[in-house]
Amino acid sequence: MVDVRLMVVKVGSSTLVDGAGALDRDFIRSLCDQVAELVARGTRVVVVSSGAAAAGRDVLGFQERPSDLATLQACASAGQARLTEAYAEVLRERSIPCGQVLLTRRDVMDRDGFLNARTTLTRLLELGAVPVVNENDTVSTAEFAFGDNDMLGALVAALVGADLYVICSDVDGLYTANPQEHPDATLIERVEEVDHRLSEMAGGAGTSFGTGGMSSKLRAARAMLAAGIPTVICRGRRPNVLAEVAGGARVGTRFEARAGAPHEGGRKLWIGLAEVPRGTIGLDAGATRAVLERGASILPVGVVSTSGTYAAGDVVNVTSDTGDVIGRGVARYSSEDMARVRGVRLDVISRFLGEGSAQPAVHRDDLLVF
Repeated sequence: MVDVRLMVVKVGSSTLVDGAGALDRDFIRSLCDQVAELVARGTRVVVVSSGAAAAGRDVLGFQERPSDLATLQACASAGQARLTEAYAEVLRERSIPCGQVLLTRRDVMDRDGFLNARTTLTRLLELGAVPVVNENDTVSTAEFAFGDNDMLGALVAALVGADLYVICSDVDGLYTANPQEHPDATLIERVEEVDHRLSEMAGGAGTSFGTGGMSSKLRAARAMLAAGIPTVICRGRRPNVLAEVAGGARVGTRFEARAGAPHEGGRKLWIGLAEVPRGTIGLDAGATRAVLERGASILPVGVVSTSGTYAAGDVVNVTSDTGDVIGRGVARYSSEDMARVRGVRLDVISRFLGEGSAQPAVHRDDLLVF
């Protein structure tokens, strides 16, 4: 075993349910057996579990994933009790307490809420419990719009200062191409930086039981690279996969920054992972390269589009010239002012709006790239 004292494990809906859409209790038992083994070895574990809405579909009798938000939230409500009960029942047999933690972005979007969530999770771990975390889908709309729980898992890993973040998926890891369409595609075993080339390799939608795909997993892995937390994407149903990953085995795709690479501080991680974006700014190709390759601030001249209504000081999504979300940051201009200054050089802004108005659209100190 390598020195993994605290591990966050995210399990996706497609891994948790069987072909009919019901919770696979045999798999949950196997997963909890692995968690118990890790706990016995001295590794504390947090489980970030999707599957509430999928389990609720079975409870309420839906054959397909509903398309309207109200029904999705009803399924999540019905399924959350069954999901937590499944974990708690098996862990109880192994004398391990289980604590349910339901979060929304609203709970952690202010700094106090962020710290309170960390305190609760930390105390549960100190008491020997395994926290089972999920998005509070019954009241949250961000979950269904954003993707799945990959970024929630990244947020939890950052909150508790995890040594390792494991994303258990229905694929073996990141491939050079979609293996279902390209039989000659090969598994990428190690990644030190997520660039545009890797982002293009990521597939789109997940299964009918989930909401995310490889692209959301790459965004989470990129955020964890910034935080200095190694991340592994692997097949969740591989036998004994958690112990193998914790032991340093070459399983799945491991994302880990090269030795000596700088890590982002807690404030940037909070901006990028916890804050709710109020709008979006789009960059041209030059600004995209400057942000991704040189860690530059975003200047107004490199902004080609703005959407949403936001004030100066609000968090916005940042998209590349290809439309991919590459980060989040604090806007120095309101949406109204951003529409005026986009595409304009700082010296021109200063000449017409005054020297105090000539500033980056988003300063690098307020920007988390992922």
